[in-house]
Amino acid sequence: MFDLLDDALEKNAYILFKAGQALFALTHKEIASQVRQWFFPSLEKQTRSLSPEALQLLKEYRDRLIETDWKDYREGVYPIDILFENDVEEFLKAYFLVWQDHPQTWQRVNSKKFKDFAPEIAKKEQEYPQYYFQNFHFQTDGYLSDRSAEIYDLQVELLFNGAADAMRRRILAPLKAGIIDKRGSILDIACGTGRSLQFIQAAFPQMSLYGIDLSEPYLQKAEQRLGKTVNLKRGQGEKLPYPDAFFTAVTSTFTFHELPRSIRKQIIAECDRVLKPGGILVLCDSLQGGDIPEFDPVLSNFASIFHEPYYSDYVRDDLSNTLKEIGFQNIEIQLHWLSKYWIARKP
Repeated sequence: MFDLLDDALEKNAYILFKAGQALFALTHKEIASQVRQWFFPSLEKQTRSLSPEALQLLKEYRDRLIETDWKDYREGVYPIDILFENDVEEFLKAYFLVWQDHPQTWQRVNSKKFKDFAPEIAKKEQEYPQYYFQNFHFQTDGYLSDRSAEIYDLQVELLFNGAADAMRRRILAPLKAGIIDKRGSILDIACGTGRSLQFIQAAFPQMSLYGIDLSEPYLQKAEQRLGKTVNLKRGQGEKLPYPDAFFTAVTSTFTFHELPRSIRKQIIAECDRVLKPGGILVLCDSLQGGDIPEFDPVLSNFASIFHEPYYSDYVRDDLSNTLKEIGFQNIEIQLHWLSKYWIARKP
């Protein structure tokens, strides 16, 4: 009886925790929108409205995501502490920087600048692929400054009303079910600040973890978060610097919508190359058009509000077919709120 009571208290505490994050994010966005309208009234863009039924469905799917997040913990996929992970000092520092950065971002949107970098970054343009060297989301310095790395995770949590981490964690249950060698190795492509790797590390403490990303500042942030326990490397997903058949599993989270179609295909081919026979690939990204038809206006609004040059193509790209063409088998698709997952096996 006491175990049941404790479980109910823990679950209610988690639901309240996520509800508080959602309320904070919605309040932040409302205030930011009002401030932006005062200074940049021309930035109010035409977006598609959602019906009351679609708004209710959005809430129901988000509630279902949070329920699944709790269920996976209860089934032993990951420890409970990652559900409540919340560094208050880090949050306050990042939140101050978010507000400090808003005027620069709004000015960039107003002037339609998406290749606007500090001089010391701009001179390094030739070091990066052209598809990468731009201000995604119109954010300051794109992914190429220390400040960007400091505020990125909070920006994403605010965007997704406190549910971004819950969506990231949906890669863990398929990995748990699909990995046979629990002492093997996992690679996270475009690992960024190491947020997904942090969750993978909690779920697979015995496995060797690797991360690759193009951004040196984001890799430095990942090293601060993960320490020296993860092998981090700067590089491109379409040119992985690892030998053939090296990894037990490969993951990538919220990456493919920021890539041209040809690069998506090259990365999937590289995943096939570096995976061991029987290895598992788990990709997480945005919903695509028609996955949940009621949410299509949300996808359209995202593309119109943010600088996402490859998103309109991404939502039409048949990645399941690309996986099959390259040779992956047993392809499974899952949908969790606003995210989509491809789980595939190398024969």
